[in-house]
Amino acid sequence: MTSLLEAHGLTKEFTTGSFFLRKKTVALENFGMAILAEKPTIIAVAGESGSGKTTLARLLLGMIRPTEGEILYQGKSLTQMSGSEWRIFRREVQAIFQDPFEVYNPFYKVDHVLTTPVAKFHLADSKTATRELIESAVRAVGLRPEETLGRYPHQLSGGQRQRVMIARALVLKPRIILADEPVSMVDASLRATILESLLKLKRERGISILYITHDLTTAYQLSDKITVLYQGRVVEVGDVDLVIKQPKHPYTQLLVNSIPLPNPKSRWGGGAITQTTEEQVSRPNQGCRFANRCPSRMPKCLESSPPLFRIDPNRGAACWLYSQLPATEPDKMLESTPVSGSTN
Repeated sequence: MTSLLEAHGLTKEFTTGSFFLRKKTVALENFGMAILAEKPTIIAVAGESGSGKTTLARLLLGMIRPTEGEILYQGKSLTQMSGSEWRIFRREVQAIFQDPFEVYNPFYKVDHVLTTPVAKFHLADSKTATRELIESAVRAVGLRPEETLGRYPHQLSGGQRQRVMIARALVLKPRIILADEPVSMVDASLRATILESLLKLKRERGISILYITHDLTTAYQLSDKITVLYQGRVVEVGDVDLVIKQPKHPYTQLLVNSIPLPNPKSRWGGGAITQTTEEQVSRPNQGCRFANRCPSRMPKCLESSPPLFRIDPNRGAACWLYSQLPATEPDKMLESTPVSGSTN
């Protein structure tokens, strides 16, 4: 099978401060993944704020360049693409962002975000064909054209605005959609509708989706595979059923245990792992970044960062608790599963 979108050893550092007091922050470290052309899938990238999720999305979209590593689309590095190849990439890899209002120009009707890409990529040869294409995309995401088109952004609900953005991606007939927190600013009652729209894109149109979220509940409902990030590093990856129902990495266990249960007798957050002020300041530089919060910490955890160990055929975890198991390389992980190589 051939890979549609690949990432190998992605690392992104940001430099802040003045000339004399510069500080480097590693937002993402040694990330890898592969999405197959022949097998549409939905992959979730989960983690708390600051874990590197949005940085990953910007890298994969070609908005910023990695400090190390490379991104390939159909076997060609993004940095080596010709103008025509870059144009194909920009049409076939689309994004849906978090804020369903910020992406709109309030002076234009919502039709503008739909007609602009059609015109730019010459997808229709007449106004009638453009209208038909747009209306078809709007209906595909569960909206009625007569109730949506011709209105200004403020006249639509947050859920409607977000579904219009899904329709905007859909008119371009993409092969991959990167959805960065697409339901985090939408009412809970509308999240299911938007998630169902994304599922339909995979089932009916064969579009792969990279779903970036901090919400493990929606990740579980939507995704086939999941990778969990902590401070820029992959800590666990595999089939979503295994990772959510039987988490192996202590950080994944913390995330899963923090999900509130619909039981008034259960104490929410009873198993949470907390940090002292001293631990927050003394974050390890060489070892596992989760070491100071981990109840299973060993001396080795402070000395070196663990590689990704293959716990079973469908899951890996970067934790020294599983050092008796074989370490895995990025190209040996499951098809369409994000992976991380050894950081030693």
